[in-house]
Amino acid sequence: MGLAVCATPIGNLDDVTLRVLEELRTADLVLCEDTRRTRILLDRHGIRTPMLSYHRHNEASRTAEILPRLLEGARVALASDAGLPGVSDPGSRLLRAAVDAGIETTVLPGPSAVETALVASTLGAGSYRFVGYLPRGEPALRAVWAELASAPESIVAFESPKRLPRTLGSLAVALPHREVAVCRELTKRFEEVVRGPAREVAARFVEPPKGEVTLVIGPAAGSAAGGAGAGLERATAAVAELVAAGIPRRRAAELVAELAGVSKNRLYRASL
Repeated sequence: MGLAVCATPIGNLDDVTLRVLEELRTADLVLCEDTRRTRILLDRHGIRTPMLSYHRHNEASRTAEILPRLLEGARVALASDAGLPGVSDPGSRLLRAAVDAGIETTVLPGPSAVETALVASTLGAGSYRFVGYLPRGEPALRAVWAELASAPESIVAFESPKRLPRTLGSLAVALPHREVAVCRELTKRFEEVVRGPAREVAARFVEPPKGEVTLVIGPAAGSAAGGAGAGLERATAAVAELVAAGIPRRRAAELVAELAGVSKNRLYRASL
């Protein structure tokens, strides 16, 4: 009995955990954002548990409807279309109500677009901050970039494919040299991770891409979490001095990269 919050695959259906499958199979009811999406996962594993929609438009009414059933001893599995409910997806209202009512609750971990993107970006060696979806308006975006100018941690955000070119263009103007990574279609067949300085990555996405996007913005150079960034900044300055002395840029990047212990290609891009 009780409420189980179940993490579901963010793309590849084979990423579901054995614990989540068992919970979905033995529950009296599965609450999910879109029953059509969750039905694909359940059918793949021969699960026939009844489903009921639970999304942002009916979260309050469904919570009022499901809480009495939980109090009567029902076993309910809560899932979202992808990832862990209660972060950016609906679920926190029901979970809080269940905890306040003394109902047994458990969270079954699993795939996470945030942590997958953070590792894939190579920008997550230190602390990080997840900010959900970025604001839409240009003034609000500029305010975000101003705050991030000296941020000591990496920033992970969701962004819609349609708004990605505009967002990257705005970032490229405000922080052209900040290291970023666009992680697209994670765990799926056409997974893509594009890394580099903001202005360079922005040039790669003039048109909206297809699929789900997670954006990772590296820490400010010289910050506590951005030791690598500070090292890159110093190495870039060294390359500039060698180029000014007449050494070809690519050769200068090779020499400094070997001494500084940084990526040759990354250093070359940063020095352009």
